[in-house]
Amino acid sequence: MSAQRSIVICGGAFAGLALALALRQGLGREIPVIVADPALASRPSRDPRATAIVAACRRLFDAIGIWEQIAEGAQPILDMVVTDSKLEDATRPAFLTFAGDVEPGEPFAHMIENRHLIDALVRQAEAEGIELRACAVTDFAARPDGVDVTFSDGGIVEASLLVAADGARSKLRERAGIATHGWEYDQSGIVVTVGHERDHHGRAEEHFLPAGPFAILPLTGKRSSLVWTEKRDEAARIVALSADEFHGELEQRFGLHLGEIKALDKPRAFPLGYFVARSFIGERLALIGDAAHVIHPIAGQGLNMGLKDVAALAEVIVDAARLGMDFGQANVLERYQRWRRFDTMAMGLATNSLNLLFSNRSTLLRTVRDIGLGLVDRAPPLKSLFIRQAAGLAGEVPRLLKGEAL
Repeated sequence: MSAQRSIVICGGAFAGLALALALRQGLGREIPVIVADPALASRPSRDPRATAIVAACRRLFDAIGIWEQIAEGAQPILDMVVTDSKLEDATRPAFLTFAGDVEPGEPFAHMIENRHLIDALVRQAEAEGIELRACAVTDFAARPDGVDVTFSDGGIVEASLLVAADGARSKLRERAGIATHGWEYDQSGIVVTVGHERDHHGRAEEHFLPAGPFAILPLTGKRSSLVWTEKRDEAARIVALSADEFHGELEQRFGLHLGEIKALDKPRAFPLGYFVARSFIGERLALIGDAAHVIHPIAGQGLNMGLKDVAALAEVIVDAARLGMDFGQANVLERYQRWRRFDTMAMGLATNSLNLLFSNRSTLLRTVRDIGLGLVDRAPPLKSLFIRQAAGLAGEVPRLLKGEAL
């Protein structure tokens, strides 16, 4: 194969590395795959956050040889409880509960610490002979038969396809002139890991408070990861508090059902927003992950949406290559866009609607949504549908998300 058949992926986080591994599996070693990201120089990862990996994406990690490396540090979510209350309420009655299996013995999601996952992806990429460059993509120039990709270290590669996996503020998306539409929320998500006295038994909790959802997500050991939504000004105030003052705010929301609690790392606040790129593709360019879309974390689907992009794009590329087609040409990339863009828009609008419905102080809306949650809780077929949707197993599912090799 010529150098023009290579694929360059800009971005060495979850989506970029998972795509590189999926392509290596499906295309073999004849087609070079390059992952470029300055962050690859920082090893091991120090990312303190944790992420919910839904069942379909766990199957993807299994198919590309990652899951067995991280399974021991992954905490299955065995059941989930949803409450709706005011901050000052003495009790928080459960309006909706989910058992955690999508298939017998297969939880609908696992919690995994980001640093363990990123380190496993990097190790596997190195073992598979994927070229990892600890530098940025600074420029690219598309032409009918390829794309010239320029790196910050001065190197230039002729490729068939460039993939932008470089995050919400994607330089490649901007360089390609692809606009986004969406909006910023007047909300930030506070992220912190909490230790507690009692075992969580794999239970996740989502408390809908007037400022937004307060999610308690189980980690291995007597620890949980919190994603805590507040108005931006209030979030900034809370993360700036002293340790003792922060503990008071935390305890008021977390409660004492798991005994004494303690923040195990420094809380950080991330501004929340919603946007979708007007196009997921350009000339010899495909966008995946946060470069293509950012949604509210209310349903815990952000990273999983990016991994669905990975599964769809990898399948499209591998299918085209096996037919002898140029996988960087427009009609191949159009198939990827058709597959992913509608699903992304639907999920984005759903999370936006949930946020509007639950992040407010309206007594009328609270009554309506509590009746709705109660009805769903009493309808097993509807709950089963919700679980399959949350697990990423509804609709047209790419092969990797079924656990099938490409």
